[in-house]
Amino acid sequence: MLETIEDHSAEVSSPTENAIPETSTATSEPDSSVLPQTSITPAIKNKIQQVVNAFETGSAQGNYSGLVKYDDYTDPVTKTRSVQVTYGRSQTTEFGNLKALIQAYVGANGLYAAQLKPYVNRIGTKPSLANDATFCQALIDAGKKDPIMRTCQDTFFDKVYYQPAGNWFVTNGFTMPLSMLVIYDSYVHSGCILPFLRRKFVTAVPAAGGNEKEWINNYVEVRQSWLASHSNPVLRKTIYRTHCFQEQMMRSNWDLSKPISANGITIA
Repeated sequence: MLETIEDHSAEVSSPTENAIPETSTATSEPDSSVLPQTSITPAIKNKIQQVVNAFETGSAQGNYSGLVKYDDYTDPVTKTRSVQVTYGRSQTTEFGNLKALIQAYVGANGLYAAQLKPYVNRIGTKPSLANDATFCQALIDAGKKDPIMRTCQDTFFDKVYYQPAGNWFVTNGFTMPLSMLVIYDSYVHSGCILPFLRRKFVTAVPAAGGNEKEWINNYVEVRQSWLASHSNPVLRKTIYRTHCFQEQMMRSNWDLSKPISANGITIA
């Protein structure tokens, strides 16, 4: 489940928005034990992505053909909720970024490009395509049978989610792998680091003199509380994400060197 599951009645910035300036009112000293930026190695990046894949699909590798339909889209005007398609390796949504993925696939002349091209301008508009069997089957078939779709998805999830999360991580002075995991997961699940959750605690980001571990712990705590009490039962079920992060903090697994249990999947 992805960005449109979250509470869109709250203030939400775009995934590529720059860091929001903060003034530190925290009393703690900046964390002096942070890892260097090079701590986010290709192996660590892969582990981070595998954890989020497991959250989203129950598989560390993700499910490129995975298509589900959730009653989780809230219309920003009418505030009514409706069903939408959620698709792919780390699950992107019909009213979120699915159109961009399918545009890229059609542009790459995938095996199912001809079937999907007529739908491009309908993705993200009402009515939902969740009940269009031809559209849904073409997505499933492309994910199962076409290597071009896999390549497009890998590029897409990196460009649309991982890179903006990484930019936010660096701009705001974070350095630890667990911090990157928490931030990336918020980008995949919510589209960004949610501003209304940030306003619920006073710790500044490290770039503004705050303590990195304290900030991450506070953000996970408020996100956990929000998810657990959300009006949408689908969203309430996703607290396994924040439980996982809290477990890593308890185990001092800030460098992600230890195995992680994510949604029942062990990521070594």
